[in-house]
Amino acid sequence: MSENKKQENNNQGKFGFNRPNPDGAPNGKPKFNVYWVYGAIILAILLLQFYSTGPSATEVSWRKFRDEMLRPGDVERVVIVNGKTAEIYIKPDRLSGSKYDDAKSSSGMGGSFGPQYFISIVSADSFEKRMEEAQADLPETDRIYAGAEERKNFMDMFGWLLPIVVLVAVWIFILRRMGGGSAGPGAIFNVGKSKAQLFDKESEIKINFKNVAGLEEAKTEVMEIVDFLKNPKKYTDLGGKIPKGALLVGPPGTGKTLLAKAVAGEAHVPFFSLSGSDFVEMFVGVGASRVRDLFKQAKEKAPCIIFIDEIDAIGRARGKNPNMGANDERENTLNQLLTEMDGFGTNLGVIILAATNRADILDRALLRAGRFDRQISVELPDLKERQEIFKVHLKPIKYDKENIDISFFAKQTPGFSGADIANVCNESALIAARRGKKVVEKQDFLDAIDRVIGGLEKKNKIITAQEKKTIAYHEAGHATVSWLIEHANPLVKVTIVPRGKALGAAWYLPEERQITTREQILDQICATLGGRASEEVNFGKISTGALNDLERVTKQAYAMVSYFGMSEKIGNVSFFDSMGQSEYAFNKPYSEETAELIDKEAKTIIEEQYLRAINILTENKDKLTELSELLLKREVIFTEDLEKIFGKRDFGKTRWEEIEELNHVEADNSDDSESDLSIAGEDGSMTDVKPEEEINQAESGKKSSKTEENQTDIA
Repeated sequence: MSENKKQENNNQGKFGFNRPNPDGAPNGKPKFNVYWVYGAIILAILLLQFYSTGPSATEVSWRKFRDEMLRPGDVERVVIVNGKTAEIYIKPDRLSGSKYDDAKSSSGMGGSFGPQYFISIVSADSFEKRMEEAQADLPETDRIYAGAEERKNFMDMFGWLLPIVVLVAVWIFILRRMGGGSAGPGAIFNVGKSKAQLFDKESEIKINFKNVAGLEEAKTEVMEIVDFLKNPKKYTDLGGKIPKGALLVGPPGTGKTLLAKAVAGEAHVPFFSLSGSDFVEMFVGVGASRVRDLFKQAKEKAPCIIFIDEIDAIGRARGKNPNMGANDERENTLNQLLTEMDGFGTNLGVIILAATNRADILDRALLRAGRFDRQISVELPDLKERQEIFKVHLKPIKYDKENIDISFFAKQTPGFSGADIANVCNESALIAARRGKKVVEKQDFLDAIDRVIGGLEKKNKIITAQEKKTIAYHEAGHATVSWLIEHANPLVKVTIVPRGKALGAAWYLPEERQITTREQILDQICATLGGRASEEVNFGKISTGALNDLERVTKQAYAMVSYFGMSEKIGNVSFFDSMGQSEYAFNKPYSEETAELIDKEAKTIIEEQYLRAINILTENKDKLTELSELLLKREVIFTEDLEKIFGKRDFGKTRWEEIEELNHVEADNSDDSESDLSIAGEDGSMTDVKPEEEINQAESGKKSSKTEENQTDIA
């Protein structure tokens, strides 16, 4: 019984009944819609026209009118309407006969209404003259004279009025759309109203900080803002002020918007959410007006938080618009945003959160302290964070928990963002369902990782035997060189099954280095050129399959020379523009002679590593051939197959092994309550440092802004 009642209530709500009022009280009436008024007006017009015209009359010829109606004396009266139509009214007593059966159906109740017939005439004078001639032999008392009447045809008036009504209705519809659905003549002024979505205490936001895996540093920064809103006295007693704004910066898919959703779920204060593109409109001044309206609403509900996603849509540095000399509406919007965030007026209690993946193009005035006091870097997750992200996304998935090691998948996905990991988990479930499995197994996850990295397998792609052999030797060349040099990334597997746009691919497990040496980059270039070198060593000719390899090594070589200062002839000089100030520059920051020298140095680096790859493959040609034939036979080979042919790699501990040892040391120290260290500060106070912090302090160098992605050499 209760289920039926619940279903009935749901149906009523679905069709618009029993909807609550804005104050929360239930309302038993359907929601009013202005379109019902428009429909009622149109219906009234149609009904009025229908009843005003009366019953329809039958058209007759002049001969029938003269011989069968006029001369026998059946006509009661004739009315000429607008000089075009003569309406004929038959006497009621004559309508009862069978002669006028066709007129009875056209008459009103009892046949007393009319007209029953009509004649189309050319002119009123000629029609009256013909009536006089037809009644010339009748007595004067029996003659009928036509009367004249001018009528306004409502349908004619409606015909020219209808286009105007349609235009007005379309205009009202456009105004309502621009005004956010507001009715009335003032809707045009709503175009400048803010489109921010408000989340308050009554809104059900189920995302909190527990749903955000990894991002520990970013969560700490943001949680402090939330804590300040909940317990302001804790900070104000010490003279502290709440940060006015925080900018979340990071690559796509790292969880910036998700972190903002968690803030909305945890803050318990009004939370305004909108995108930077919501300020952009085709009308001049609308963007600035929406900024003013947004902050006006925010001040009324202070303390509150405003979240602007993709702020680079309006925050691009001024003076860099390609449309030179044109009125830039975006700059006007940015100027208003700068004024509202930290202008002449006070803006207490309103905190700005924003997210972007292009912080390099934002205006400097937007990034200064007082507007965005904090810039929170949301980087790609490391090994530990990927494990936590996998655990979050694996909760709704049924997988083989006994035979699946989450840390193994975390190692297999370096360079993956949180969105990529979520996609891998979803793809694995789809693959398992496609294969008819009850649970997701390890191989399903591995296939999902390959699917995300390389695309869908195309086993039915038509490839000749010679092409397949070339691809096999190409990929075997990559595998051989990378296995025999020290700093190349460890090989995971090699395949010649077409996948996506690639005819073959070699999967590597790149070490997530914080800094990279010159020798490591050179080894990577050498391994990347191993495919083309293998073609030349085995066939004496090269193919277009190395396009992706050449593109990558060219970028790496030029980066070594012009960015990292790894060329003796160029010296310790870097032409890298980290601020993006030369985006629209028409000149290079170096001379033509330096440009020629950079080209020569980059070419020299590539040629040296290409010759090195040829020498390695020539010395191990028999093993290269064995590996290539095995790849041709099985189409997919793994690390174990290379170990059988070349033996194990003996270059000392890998970075993965060093990280695992440090993790074990940290776990052992965490069990010991006396293992925490103390460091004396400048004021003589002692600060507790956990082993993890000790490791971070011992590491030298600066973490690069972009983690090396899971590399795939593609033929």
